Amino acid sequence: MNDDRYQERRNDYDVTDRVQVSSQSAVRLAVGEIFSGLYPRASFDRVCLAFLDFEQFFQGRDPNYHGVDTAYHDMQHTLDMTLALARLIAGYERSVAPEDRLGAERASLGLITALYHDAGYLRHKKLDRHCKNGAELTLTHVSRSAGFLRAYLPTIGLEHYVAVATQIVHFTGYELNLDSIELENPKDSTIGHLLGTADLIAQMADRCYLEKCRDRLFAEFVIAGIAIEEGPDGTVVRYRSGRDLLSKTLNFYERSARDRLEHSFNRSYRYLEVFFAGENPYVIFVQKNLAYLEQILSTQNWQDLRRRPPCFIPDPHGEARMTALALGRIRSLADAQKIAVKGDRGLLPAYGY
Repeated sequence: MNDDRYQERRNDYDVTDRVQVSSQSAVRLAVGEIFSGLYPRASFDRVCLAFLDFEQFFQGRDPNYHGVDTAYHDMQHTLDMTLALARLIAGYERSVAPEDRLGAERASLGLITALYHDAGYLRHKKLDRHCKNGAELTLTHVSRSAGFLRAYLPTIGLEHYVAVATQIVHFTGYELNLDSIELENPKDSTIGHLLGTADLIAQMADRCYLEKCRDRLFAEFVIAGIAIEEGPDGTVVRYRSGRDLLSKTLNFYERSARDRLEHSFNRSYRYLEVFFAGENPYVIFVQKNLAYLEQILSTQNWQDLRRRPPCFIPDPHGEARMTALALGRIRSLADAQKIAVKGDRGLLPAYGY
């Protein structure tokens, strides 16, 4: 693939600009094609059902859950990540000896876990009545996703994989030390590494990654109490604005994301080169985003971050509601703690607040 081809990529399409990753049906068909190519005699029915159920849950059509309302961790992110995982699995299966292949059932488990790796952001209508937005659940969302999978997998005949799924989903988060995840079968560890890799590279390769971090992830961090944390020793301000969050993204990549990709996940991203015949468009897009961010930080031309990505959550006013909730928390903290809200909009992000 030539780098120049990526210039016209659409905001809600995958790295090849061929699959609309905001569409459940489009991603399901793309993943199904990969799956059937790998396992022509295996059934895709469980994964297909999980896709259909995913849409029901995340659109708020299930009687027990509100639809997803986290604007950064929206439906597009999950679908984009699941497609990336399918491609990683394909590259892996084509690279290893027959006895080391994951097989159809374990691949199915990985894909289903990918679809629900962020289910912990969904608010239960009875149990989470105290929450106004799923971002409030950020610090425990992976454990909540594990709980969701524990209840969901038996409904599609995968109850024997509950113990594995509830562990490998933690490769997508930071609630557990990854070295503490113990899996008896090395193949389960492999699917976990592929899962964690897919989650990281899909979001960082998103065409609008920088704008989404500035305008959406910061708001989620504010609501979660991560950007501004109230503790016994006072208020800790980690991110003063959306711009401040972006200014620390390069450091996050170098100190955390890169370490996970290279070491914790055993460089699993390289299997995409097998799938894409020697090239890796995900890595290319990650590098493009980081290089552009470095340029923005050097020039301070923040107006160059001008993309307006669509938001795929069921409430058409959901992003605005999340913004208002974050702004309300900032103002409340500013009034209580005398935190200055001025100068580069102070604690407010550079755009959208």
